[in-house]
Amino acid sequence: MKRGVIYDVLYGFVPITEWEEQIINSPFFQRLRWIKQLSFANYIFPGAEHNRFGHTIGVMHSMDQMLRALGLAVPDHELFDAKATSPQAMLHKSLRISALMHDIGTFPFSHTVEYAYMRHGNDERRLPKRAKKLSNNHEHLGAFIIKNTRYEGGVTRILEEYGFDVAMISKIIKGESPYVIANQLMHSDLDADRMDYLLRDSYYTGIKYGQFDRDYILANLTTFEIGRGQVGFGVRENAMRAVEDFLIARFNWYSQVVKNQQSSKFDVISTQIAEKFLQEDLIHQFHDLLSMIEERDERFFWWNDIYFLNRCQEVRHLGLIEDRPTNELIEMLLYRKAPKTVHHPEFEHRILESSGSGKEREKRIKRIKAIVEDFEHVIEEYGTGEEWILADIPAKDIAFTASKDKLNKKERKGPLYLELEPVKIVTKRGGPKLLIEVDNSIVKRLSSYINFVPNVYANEAAMKLFKAKKLL
Repeated sequence: MKRGVIYDVLYGFVPITEWEEQIINSPFFQRLRWIKQLSFANYIFPGAEHNRFGHTIGVMHSMDQMLRALGLAVPDHELFDAKATSPQAMLHKSLRISALMHDIGTFPFSHTVEYAYMRHGNDERRLPKRAKKLSNNHEHLGAFIIKNTRYEGGVTRILEEYGFDVAMISKIIKGESPYVIANQLMHSDLDADRMDYLLRDSYYTGIKYGQFDRDYILANLTTFEIGRGQVGFGVRENAMRAVEDFLIARFNWYSQVVKNQQSSKFDVISTQIAEKFLQEDLIHQFHDLLSMIEERDERFFWWNDIYFLNRCQEVRHLGLIEDRPTNELIEMLLYRKAPKTVHHPEFEHRILESSGSGKEREKRIKRIKAIVEDFEHVIEEYGTGEEWILADIPAKDIAFTASKDKLNKKERKGPLYLELEPVKIVTKRGGPKLLIEVDNSIVKRLSSYINFVPNVYANEAAMKLFKAKKLL
């Protein structure tokens, strides 16, 4: 048996199998070294220079520790043995590999550029007739890499040489596998991904909000029967407060860091620039990326943060885009020149109730859009071509967890505890119960609230115009 080791800043020595080492050394995985975990958060938190590479290894380690805590792991002599192919060994190995590769399709600057691709969609101008039309997100791109790289250095070849079912790994990553517990471990409020990034991001930014009692939670993970030979996982009742602390830490983390009003300005700007580049066909279209992956075109390995920043520099230097607002946005992004925040009573951040019909949120979004349209109308009628305004209205709000009211609106088969995302508490009697159903749970009350964080930005020229027209 061969085993390697990687030293991680959070966990110390992380053992890796020979096939995991080959995956890590592949050019597809090495690309993740050059993609920041928190996009442009380093413009405000200088320590946030960590990358997706370290995070994915941390998620693999968290997955392994969760499996061991749940009693679903095999002994090391099986885990590190390429010839050990029992169902239990392959499940353990497959979940580690899925955790390791869950972000292998990450876009430059993580979600900021990804949002641009998702809004732009499939570009029909140069789309080959037989081109695969996938949703333009990192999970589908990652699944495509896993299933379509049967060549030297390709992920598919490595996996198949060691007897892995690539279709199954792809399904685990997307939360669509036939194993309920595998989907929970990859996609839930208490999954391996969240268990890593909260601590990792907290460490590198220096912000303490993301810290929680990881060891206590791990020590209290347990399984429960759900029928048909399947099990789910939850947390023992005595660790309920530790899990609540974890969910509250995540809520505060997103509110304070991810949606930080200063750093998120640059995330919004980068999304706007990337979408303009896609419209002008100045960066790789999504179908181009799929072709590069299939053909082992090395340009895909260069598709990272450096690629995007270089394109911004080239476009600006060579004058490839004529409109002045886009060129100003590029300059702001490259040289950290923050736009102005447009202050208006309707743009304030608010804690809203998520229960009921959600009409309060819908009404606020409607009012914000109407006000932004008024600003845009003034720019169109009285502007000089220099002015611009950007509205960042959240499509997804910051929440502690899904409320029972929201879960009841979803179509489902079976009891609530079969829902994928919510945390399950395993009572002393051995039965599962959603955390939000426990009477003395503070999260039961908090689940009814969301943090609604809209932001509207404009440049100096637009702000002068708005003030002149008495809109502010």
